Amino acid sequence: MHSHEELEAFYDRAYSGEGEDGLRYARWRALSARGKADHVIRLCAGAGISPASTLDVGCGDGVLLAELHADGFGGVLHAVEITQVAVDIAAGRPEIDSVALYDGDHLPAADGQYDLGIASHVLEHVPRPPALLREMARACRAVVVEVPLEDNLSARRGSKREHASEIGHLQRLSRASMREVVSEAGLRVAAEIDDPLPREVHTFFAATGRDQAVGTAKWMVRAGLHRAAPGAARRLFTVHYACLCLPHAW
Repeated sequence: MHSHEELEAFYDRAYSGEGEDGLRYARWRALSARGKADHVIRLCAGAGISPASTLDVGCGDGVLLAELHADGFGGVLHAVEITQVAVDIAAGRPEIDSVALYDGDHLPAADGQYDLGIASHVLEHVPRPPALLREMARACRAVVVEVPLEDNLSARRGSKREHASEIGHLQRLSRASMREVVSEAGLRVAAEIDDPLPREVHTFFAATGRDQAVGTAKWMVRAGLHRAAPGAARRLFTVHYACLCLPHAW
């Protein structure tokens, strides 16, 4: 299990990358953020939620909030992160109103201070996902969570498990286990989205024409199976899962 200090050191390295590799991963984060922003907006629109204030917990370099701002969504935008390197990068984005360092457990916020909280690809990195989600529910009236569903046949392969560990994944989640996390946090799933990811994601790291063709074929198979049999797709390979979490009284 990764300690808080190990996770902080990992993300310091991830966000301070230099040269071509650093630029490539910045472009990767920007591409990924577009889909994440679409998920947030779709889930909130379906519930009639138009937040005047938003808190992104584990904001990384702030690109998700920048995408939401470009869409005119989220109102006043705030963020917290566990690593100073990422805080400094996110704070340099004029779209974000405030960025703060936090301890990974306790949000520097009053009860119900924000209309919307976002934890996008955060819960798989923490040792106690229900505890963090419960803390978010204290500070935010509604919460959108997104995670990769890695409890599947493909992700059980040794190379996939090793990669997940390298990037700090502590949890291997399924849709059922995510619903349990939400319930343990005292919330309910009001709406949810599965996403097998677009072709651009599957081909992003392709270095050759052959790699591009393989990535495109992979995308076509996965997207087709997900449309035809989403349950089978989730059992076979990783999809991204986003859900809107609300209090039971909502």
